[in-house]
Amino acid sequence: MKLSFPPFTAFIIATTTSFITSATSSMQSANNELTIEELRVEKAQQAMPMLNDYFDWSFFKSSWVKLSDFSIAHRAMNQLGDELWQYSKQQAQNGKLVDDRPLYWTRLSIHSYVKSLKNNFTQAELESLLESFEKSSRGYSDMGYVKQADKRIFLTGFDPFLLDRNLKQSNPSGLAALLLDGKVIKYQGIIAGVKTTITAEINTAMVPVRYEDFDQGEIESLLAPFYALNSVDLITTISMGRSDFDLEHFPGLRRSSTAPDNVNVYTGANKTNPLVPSLLKSPLLGDEFVLFTLPYQAMMKAKGKYKINDNRGVTILVSGKAESGKAEDITANNLAELSDKISVQGGGGGYLSNEISYRSIVLRNKLGSTIPTGHIHTPRISGFDENTNQAIIAQIEAMLVQALTEI
Repeated sequence: MKLSFPPFTAFIIATTTSFITSATSSMQSANNELTIEELRVEKAQQAMPMLNDYFDWSFFKSSWVKLSDFSIAHRAMNQLGDELWQYSKQQAQNGKLVDDRPLYWTRLSIHSYVKSLKNNFTQAELESLLESFEKSSRGYSDMGYVKQADKRIFLTGFDPFLLDRNLKQSNPSGLAALLLDGKVIKYQGIIAGVKTTITAEINTAMVPVRYEDFDQGEIESLLAPFYALNSVDLITTISMGRSDFDLEHFPGLRRSSTAPDNVNVYTGANKTNPLVPSLLKSPLLGDEFVLFTLPYQAMMKAKGKYKINDNRGVTILVSGKAESGKAEDITANNLAELSDKISVQGGGGGYLSNEISYRSIVLRNKLGSTIPTGHIHTPRISGFDENTNQAIIAQIEAMLVQALTEI
């Protein structure tokens, strides 16, 4: 299938807004409905008391209601988001609170506060301000490479998810983003009989667990600059998965998970009715399966508590066996074996873990990039377990160190 994608410029949309001093721009009433995510905040604060004094944003609270100039408010929101991101990294990396959850819940708490108060902005302006805060609090404004290193690595983690099942759920991939951002890793060993040292700076970002964000091009916007310029040496997306580590060889196009996202949106997809996602209101176009390009053989040499699998298993739709088709699990040796198959699940499943990998690889291929790209599924945890989280992230780092020998 021929790939069709909006041009690169479609992903980088600059919004210019001027403050209008008229009656229609006067103080807006606080009628912004909170999302499902935001409505969980109060219960989360009760369940996890450490959230209540995690991050001091009292100055912002006292000054927010006084702001009336959009450009000043935009800078304030962007700065607050960046401060939250930097603080969360420091807390984790300094060992003070090695936990991904406070960042997630504090972000939502700030969202709720801003939306619940009267303000001086139009609805469109307020949405733009919240989006600025959202992006900067996820590390999107902190993606420069500034350290002396031979290579550059970019990785993404995810927010906690399925929170109605366990409000205290953590996500090791999100903690990996906090702990590894800005870190320089080093490989020291023998390559082709020569003693070698290779260094790499890691940069990270945190991705939401929301279908709508994906459909609106969140992943494409985030990664397009890297692929367009070939400006890094490896991109890996990371999420929480099964019992061990899985390197997902064949991501699939379609959604088939029956699980909701973090705002309790259900796609209506299932294993007998897998659905194609959207990109900017059009169907996401691409082959049913794509091939990851991570140096998996080197990465599988990483030592640690968990097994590292080269996962080549996928699920396909077999027509004719049932009225709407039947899902069948198969293992593929190469991409050619999947060329005429309809995807139900890629190696990463039928949820956003698989989809972030699929979207990143399709974008890479479309932009003609040579950056090795793929997905790492971490072992699953229930709730929060600091020791298990630390073991998982240490092994992720070890995999990245091994990857330096081949990138």
